[in-house]
Amino acid sequence: MTKLYIRVRETFDHVLVSACDKELLGKTLVEGDLEFTVNPEFYGGELVDTSTCVKHLKNATVANMVGKKTVKAAIKAGLVHEAAVLYIEGEPHAQWVRL
Repeated sequence: MTKLYIRVRETFDHVLVSACDKELLGKTLVEGDLEFTVNPEFYGGELVDTSTCVKHLKNATVANMVGKKTVKAAIKAGLVHEAAVLYIEGEPHAQWVRL
């Protein structure tokens, strides 16, 4: 069973969901001049399966996702368009804001 890290933060106006593949938590990805750290304080939270992750992403007003399994699940659920995915050191990254 695939496990992903997810952190959900709720405010009066927004639900921020950050999610990443388990094995990426704490890693720094480098692509040219770009360095992207999958920060445990931002992405690390509860370890969940993909269906639980997608459930939370569907409720998000702001979402950040990193990793092949996480982004693939969001694409499969219709939450991310493949053309909107950025790759950093071969790992997909996607984000959105719902207004």
